[in-house]
Amino acid sequence: MTISGNRPSKAVAFLFQRVKASALLQDNRLLASGNEAPVALRAARMVLPRGRMPHASVILLATVVAILSLVPLGFIGWVTYDVGWETVKALVFRPRVGELLVNTILLESITIPLSIALAVTLAWLTERTDIPLARLWAWLAIAPLAVPAFVHSYAWVSLIPGMRGLQSGVFVSVLAYYPFLYLPVAAALRRLDPAIEDAAASLGLNPWRVFFRAVLPQLRLAICGGSLLIALHLLSEYGLFVMIRFDTFATAIVDQFQSSYNSPASNMLGGVLVACCLFLLGFEVLVRGNERYARVGSGSPRPADRRRLGWFVVPAVLLPFILAILTLGVPLVTLGRWLYLGGTDIWRIEVGSAFLQTIVLAIVGGVLATIAAAPMAWLSVRAPGRLQRVLEACHYYVGSLPGVVVALALVTITVRLVLPLYQTFATLLVAYVLLFLPRAMVGLRASIAQAPVELERAAMGLGRTPGQAVRQITMRLAAPGAAASVALAALGITNELTATLMLSPNGVDTLATKFWSLTSEIDYVSAAPYAFMMVVLSLPLTLMLYTQSKRTAGQ
Repeated sequence: MTISGNRPSKAVAFLFQRVKASALLQDNRLLASGNEAPVALRAARMVLPRGRMPHASVILLATVVAILSLVPLGFIGWVTYDVGWETVKALVFRPRVGELLVNTILLESITIPLSIALAVTLAWLTERTDIPLARLWAWLAIAPLAVPAFVHSYAWVSLIPGMRGLQSGVFVSVLAYYPFLYLPVAAALRRLDPAIEDAAASLGLNPWRVFFRAVLPQLRLAICGGSLLIALHLLSEYGLFVMIRFDTFATAIVDQFQSSYNSPASNMLGGVLVACCLFLLGFEVLVRGNERYARVGSGSPRPADRRRLGWFVVPAVLLPFILAILTLGVPLVTLGRWLYLGGTDIWRIEVGSAFLQTIVLAIVGGVLATIAAAPMAWLSVRAPGRLQRVLEACHYYVGSLPGVVVALALVTITVRLVLPLYQTFATLLVAYVLLFLPRAMVGLRASIAQAPVELERAAMGLGRTPGQAVRQITMRLAAPGAAASVALAALGITNELTATLMLSPNGVDTLATKFWSLTSEIDYVSAAPYAFMMVVLSLPLTLMLYTQSKRTAGQ
């Protein structure tokens, strides 16, 4: 019997009817034979699985993916041991590494506070005040995510050729990455119970003190999560900082790799970068704390009242308006200018070829990442426990690593152990799976959690094997989440640059790599179509993120 995926409600009803009928029939047979005692037990067995849930096989698959995700970390440890402590000291404890570390600390310590201030202010205006056109400003606040960071840099360098150094890096980074903070903060503000603010105000606190003492502490989780995303992106970003000539670990690693292939110096820089990532992950856990933020009490929270801005409405509207010009107006105007100057001649066949190759790699990589994430997503919902938490942490940690570190690990392994796989589609797709595994996990896990486990048990009670029950029932119900996971991973692959530069086979050009090769030659006119196509492909991700944030808040 095949259950139609187009009518899940009828399939569910049919399953339970069959199980109930089978149990009643078994009861009658047992009663007729005079064996009443085990009736309830045997009837219960009819609605329980005939075999154990496929925990062992799923754990095995999830363990294989977890071990694969540990390859970059194991690579760093292996290289450190292989080159010897003396070489490690000579390559790590040197002025160049200290200079890169200072640049990184300054970049992170300036960019993140500015992003927090900007995102929280904008989220408060759009979610808690009567600012005109609030929905439009909310959409424009996350729209910069549709423009890759290196395209932001390309637009500003085209407009102001003299932009370079730390100040320019901070400016462009805030414009490109603040939406990662705006999204969770705005979602948290939508869910906050306004009764807490009312209680604080009844104690005599003015609006400013209410915000800082009652509202801001409840935004800690959102701020910490968004800040961690921005911090990790700043560590891994390559194109943005190369164009404004600001040295970071990522730019130094790629430059070292291109000048002296697979050198110990680039590997050791990768080790320092991994150490920075792990430090940020630990620091975020420390800052986040373990306070409880859930609302307890009867009833449901009422919607928050929007505060009247009064005379402050003009400067309040100016903030999102100016921000939209800086984040969207400048890139779009710059792209339009270069496209106009180039005319139809710049839309050559290479643009279509890069577009098709990008689509193929993105779709295949997104599907493989979702398939790789499926065992862990199912296990985290159906069999939570200590082992599950360890395996899940392995799946998530690799997504925090810069693409350049993952690429370095795969380059070294393929060259030393499996040379035929060096610079092949297989190696490139493995890198994509590792980098975007967490993206695939998020949507898929949420969809599996919404599929009742009783349906799997009912299917097994009707004779399905555990694997068949999961495939035919749970995965069909989780199909929308799986599609969203594929889309999220695919759109991330579309804009991925460093790993693609280092691992792509000869003759393979994606939109990102082709754009980068042309901008490296200062051919901004020819690079414009590739940047434009990346923006077009990234727009669905932006819409999906906005819709999901609204749905999370029940709007």
